[in-house]
Amino acid sequence: MKLFVGLGNPGARYVGNRHNIGFMALDRIAQDHGFAPWRSKFGGALSEGRLGGQKVILLKPMSYMNLSGQAVAEAAHFYKLAPADIIVFHDELDLAPGKMRLKQGGGHAGHNGLRSIHQHLGPEHARVRLGIGHPGRKDRVSAYVLSDFAKSDQDWLEALLHGISDGAVALAAGDGARFANAVALRTAPSRPGRPTAKAAPATTPAAAPPAAQTTPADARSPLQKLIDRFK
Repeated sequence: MKLFVGLGNPGARYVGNRHNIGFMALDRIAQDHGFAPWRSKFGGALSEGRLGGQKVILLKPMSYMNLSGQAVAEAAHFYKLAPADIIVFHDELDLAPGKMRLKQGGGHAGHNGLRSIHQHLGPEHARVRLGIGHPGRKDRVSAYVLSDFAKSDQDWLEALLHGISDGAVALAAGDGARFANAVALRTAPSRPGRPTAKAAPATTPAAAPPAAQTTPADARSPLQKLIDRFK
């Protein structure tokens, strides 16, 4: 069994926020893979289903970002899950918009949701880092993550969420490389092959210059040459 945790803030005012991309990822997985309706449990919204041969619990903590760890810890303890069975989806300022990186363990880098999970369970869980870009200045971060994605973000956002859903079965099976490849196929599809450059036309070798004509050697004897001279 795996526990997929999406980080975000509850309530209608936060639905479209950049900080809620973790919620969005789980919503897409649940919809595409026929998970059970969301229900309240462990202080969060929970849905159950299967991804391939793996049973998966989807959890969206509803206690606000900086208290997310409480719901995650309760679910992990109830289902007797180890940190290796927990995968957290969260927004990542240090990645360009639309980029995704899968990481095992590591620090929380100031992310309040991850900090809370670390306080309750430690840092050994896996995380799916979902790039939202950085506003450029530290004092703008809070307003930036708590504002909605712009209309210009919708194309890459939809591609990223669909890629996550496409690769969800591989992620649940522990195949990180195949998961990352599924995301990449949506977010950075291969371009059509460039036309093959035409071969340069064959050039006709320059004709060799005519051989210099040589005068045949004079076979006459000196006496004959002298006679011929005075004819």
